[in-house]
Amino acid sequence: MKDFTGIAEERVLYRDKFFFIIKDDYPVSPGHLLIISNEVKRDFFELSEEEKKGLVESLNTAKQLVMQEHTPDGFNIGMNCGESAGQTVFHFHCHLIPRYVGDMENPRGGVRHCILGKGYY
Repeated sequence: MKDFTGIAEERVLYRDKFFFIIKDDYPVSPGHLLIISNEVKRDFFELSEEEKKGLVESLNTAKQLVMQEHTPDGFNIGMNCGESAGQTVFHFHCHLIPRYVGDMENPRGGVRHCILGKGYY
């Protein structure tokens, strides 16, 4: 089971009571960040209610960090919960993916495209 416990502190852009933020090692767009739980929790559904509330604050902080270096036109916020949903690292992390006009031909449907052919409506 892979997790994020070995992250070097110098990679951490921000840390609070529940989460820390780093740049994604394999960014899908400029500014792609990860919000990672300080304690190892398997996925979003293992977070406490207090941690879930704190996640909103950490997402807002992550957005501010992105905006310091980039000017995205939108964002995708994503979490993979379970192997069948594509999760490969079983330590809670949330992707904040900046989106830019023209980064794909037709972004309509956004995260609905996680299942091939089902994103269009």
